[in-house]
Amino acid sequence: MARDLTDSTPIASREELVAYLEAGCRPSAQFRIGTEHEKFPFRRADLSPVAYEGPNGIRALLDGMQCLLGWEPIMEAGHIIGLYDVTGGGAISLEPGGQFELSGAPLETLHQTCSELHAHLAQVREIANPLGLGFLGLGMSPKWSLAETPVMPKGRYGIMTRYMPKVGSRGLDMMYRTATVQVNLDFSSEADMVRKMRVGLALQPIATALFANSPFTDGKPNGFLSARSEIWRDTDNARAGMLPFVFEDGMGFERYVDYALDVPMYFVKRGDHYHDVAGASFRDLMAGRLPQLPGERATVADWANHLSTIFPEVRLKRFLEMRGADSGPTSRICALPAFWVGLFYHQPSLDAAWELVKGWSAQERQALRDAVPAQGLAAHIGNRTALEVARDALALSEAGLAARARRNSFGDHEGIHLAPLLRVVEEKRSLAETLLQKYEGDWGRSVDPVFAEFAY
Repeated sequence: MARDLTDSTPIASREELVAYLEAGCRPSAQFRIGTEHEKFPFRRADLSPVAYEGPNGIRALLDGMQCLLGWEPIMEAGHIIGLYDVTGGGAISLEPGGQFELSGAPLETLHQTCSELHAHLAQVREIANPLGLGFLGLGMSPKWSLAETPVMPKGRYGIMTRYMPKVGSRGLDMMYRTATVQVNLDFSSEADMVRKMRVGLALQPIATALFANSPFTDGKPNGFLSARSEIWRDTDNARAGMLPFVFEDGMGFERYVDYALDVPMYFVKRGDHYHDVAGASFRDLMAGRLPQLPGERATVADWANHLSTIFPEVRLKRFLEMRGADSGPTSRICALPAFWVGLFYHQPSLDAAWELVKGWSAQERQALRDAVPAQGLAAHIGNRTALEVARDALALSEAGLAARARRNSFGDHEGIHLAPLLRVVEEKRSLAETLLQKYEGDWGRSVDPVFAEFAY
C-alpha cells in the first residue's frame, strides 16, 4: 500500500462501515485497472541487498525519483518513504525489506497499464544505474537470509514485525522476503462484487500456479514452485486465506464487514504516529474503549487502514484486489491484469468462469490452494489438473479481452498481453520450473545468474 489515509471523519456504526465499501460500486463504463508490482533492489557489484541509508541506498533512490518525476514525497518521521502522483493517482512505496513498489494509476486499458510499467522501469533505471543498483522480479528474494535483509523506516512495519511471530511462523519472511504483482478491479453492484470475489477466490490458486516464480531461498532450491504462496499458509491465518464464507448464502458487504471486524487490528494512526494496538478489536475503537487509546474513536481513515491490513487471497476494499501471483519479468506483470480483466470485465466470460468453478466445494478449493505452492500446474481439483483449469480460464479471459476490443496503435487487442501465460500452458511449465532447470544446468547450481538474466 502506498500510503495510509488520513480522513478523520468519525465512523461509529456497522452501517457506516458497510456504506464505505458499498460506495465502491460504479457503472461498468467507469471500470478501471490498477496494477501494483514489487521488485527487489540489489547492488550489482556484489548482489547484496540495499539498505535505506547511505549514498547509494533506498533513500537516495527515492530522492532521485522525486527529482525526476516531480511527484509529492511521502514522509514519515523525517524519512522519505514513497512518492505520490497527485495528478495521475499512481504512487511509489516501500515494502518492509526494501521491495520497491509501483502502485499504478487507475487506467482504462491494459495497453495503458503496460505503457505505464515500461515508463516506470525506464525511470527507475535512469536513477538506479548511477547508484550501481539493479532490480529483480521474483516472488521471493533468492539469496539473502532474513538477517541480511534490510529494514525500512516505516512505523506500521515495526508494529507488524513485533506481532507476526505471535500468530504464525512465516510472517517475517512474508514481509521482508516476498514480492507480488496484483491487480485492483472494480464492481458495479453488491451482486457483481460477490460474483467476482467468488470467481477470484476459486481461481486464485490457478493464478498462483501460472505465475509461480519463487523456487529459491537462501541461495538454493526451497522445494516449492511458489514459496511466496506457501509462506502465506502460515503467516497469520486470522487475516489470510480462501474465505469460505464468501461462497455461502448471504454473502455481501455486510458479511465482509463482520469478517473484517473479527480480524485483530495492528495500529491506529494519529498524525504521523502509529500507536501499537496489535491484537485489539476495531469494535472497541468504535466504542471508544480501546485500552491503548482510551476515549479515542474510529475514523474513516482507521477503517480504510484496517482493511489494508487484511490479507486474504482476494481482498475487498472499494475495489477487489487479486493477490495470488508471484512477481516476475515485465511481460508477466502485464499478463496478470490481462488474465483477470478478461474474466471480470466481460459479463459472458465472468458467467462462464463461475460455471467453471461453482461446483467446487470449500474443501476442494482449500486442497487446491494447499497443493499449488509445491505442485504448481500439476495440482488437482476433483479429477482435473490445475493446468487443465488454467487452459479453460485463459480461453475465457482471451475471449473477454477480444470482446472488449480495446486496441493499441498497431491494432492489437488486449489479448496480446496473455502471451506469456499461453506459453506456460502450451509448454506445461511455469517460470519457476524453468529457473530450477537453469539452476541444475547452465547456472552450475548457483542462484547468482538470476540477477543477470531476470533483472529488469
